[in-house]
Amino acid sequence: MEENNVLDILKQAILLERRGKAFYKKFAEQAENSAVRDVFQIMADEEQKHIKTLAEQFKAYNRDKKFIRGSFDDTGTSQVASKVLTQEIKEKISAAGFEAAAISAAIAMEERAVKLYAENAETAADPEAKNLYAWLTRWEREHLNFLLDIDKALREKIWFDNKFWRF
Repeated sequence: MEENNVLDILKQAILLERRGKAFYKKFAEQAENSAVRDVFQIMADEEQKHIKTLAEQFKAYNRDKKFIRGSFDDTGTSQVASKVLTQEIKEKISAAGFEAAAISAAIAMEERAVKLYAENAETAADPEAKNLYAWLTRWEREHLNFLLDIDKALREKIWFDNKFWRF
């Protein structure tokens, strides 16, 4: 893997994570419901973990031309998602309002991150690079699935409220 390409990928990844953190933090600040605010603060905090990991890997690769060997097995996101994605939160997020629009934008952002990391996990020659990108892919995919679950709940709420169900 060419050195400049690796560094460019890491810079792009750090930028994506910073944008995600800013997005989730802003959404958390604007959410009226404390449970909803907490969910998106957790998402912002997780993006900060990604930034830290990527920055450490960037420094190591820039200095030594290799990644820091490490374990990228434990993401922890799914545990967080299952604890915070409660019926109360689904009900508090307005299906047609700012929250729903923000969730749609967040889904697009997470899809881009998954695509970037998955493509680089596939093409990376360095085993540690493959591990890093695969770890990030799994983490972002869990974020994406979490957001898709919220989006599905909102859609079903709209369908129910508007009597779109056939039964």
